[in-house]
Amino acid sequence: MAATAFPVLWLCGPPGVGKTTVAWELYSQLGREGVASGFVDVDQLGICYPEMVTDPGRHRLKARNVAAMVDGFRAAGAACLIVAGVVDPGFGVHTEEIPRAAVTVCRLRADADVLRRRFTGRGGPAGSVDDVLREAAALDAADVTDTCVDTTGLPVTEVARLVGERTGGWPGTVRPANAPVPSAVPGQPGAGAPVLWLCGATGVGKSTVGFEVYRRILSTGTTAAYLDLDQLGFYRPAPAGDPGNHRVKARNLAAVWRTYRAAGATCLVMTGPAEDTSTVEAYADALPGADLTLCRLHAGPEHLTERIMSRRHGGSWPQPGDPLRGQPAARLHRVADRAAAAAAAMEGTGIGDLRIDTDGRSVEGVADAINTAWAERRYARPGPAHADRRRER
Repeated sequence: MAATAFPVLWLCGPPGVGKTTVAWELYSQLGREGVASGFVDVDQLGICYPEMVTDPGRHRLKARNVAAMVDGFRAAGAACLIVAGVVDPGFGVHTEEIPRAAVTVCRLRADADVLRRRFTGRGGPAGSVDDVLREAAALDAADVTDTCVDTTGLPVTEVARLVGERTGGWPGTVRPANAPVPSAVPGQPGAGAPVLWLCGATGVGKSTVGFEVYRRILSTGTTAAYLDLDQLGFYRPAPAGDPGNHRVKARNLAAVWRTYRAAGATCLVMTGPAEDTSTVEAYADALPGADLTLCRLHAGPEHLTERIMSRRHGGSWPQPGDPLRGQPAARLHRVADRAAAAAAAMEGTGIGDLRIDTDGRSVEGVADAINTAWAERRYARPGPAHADRRRER
């Protein structure tokens, strides 16, 4: 491995063991120490179905997307990357797919009764507990990681400390690698693949609705991918002049979309903020040749407040690093006020090719409205997107 290989720490283990929680704690510690670093939940990099028969579990696909993220974060100036998520229980991490990184794999484990309690406590179905325990036993029996930390009875901070200890103080003394980084690779140009981008104010339901739309696309037999743009840009500190990490996200989007295209995806659903025209252009440039439709979801202040308050306990779409989870009510009300102002501002600018009102509608009802409006727009085969082609549904 070259001396300038990029340090990657991959935390794995069965569902409910605390991979994401511990990885986020380590990522947060690096931020407090001033170490430029990235974070990724690898499960977010494998939402592409139906999976290829040559890659059951999409483990190689995920590893290739980690490689794409390594290049993206490294180009932004990061010194290391923390990954959380599942691995191939019989093989481990396909490190051969991540050639420009030095990958350290740490497995987290817990006793069966602890795993059962954690898994069901976070909302996991009781009927899946036996599968979780079987996976845990298989990982315990395998020897596919570099080290292991038993999390039974330990707080998150202590587990994070032990991970650092067992991995030799990873990442050690770090600095941004100065080896050449491959330039950004756009998605397949000229392919004409349909891409639906759901945007809107905080709390409007982008992720929940977006995944429902994605599920419906899969039901037609289409090979499709899903991405939450926020999951492509966990990087600290944010680059100067790019507080939303949009340039980082756009670069990672281009590379990850290319991986999905190679895996057979012919359609992409993605969710994330579209704050202004320059933000939209940055993401559009990452998808040259795609048939991109920007769909803005809108909700009134009352509904936004209700949804944002629900995020205190995880909301309908828990996500790594959710800044609203566990926050006091007063802070969430301030977030709701800002979200309402943002929604009003987007109404004023008319950003988006489609506008869908979500007030008083179920997730399924909003998805129905999106599918109808999107189909009509694609059937009409319009030219480049302009705000004056908005449709109300």
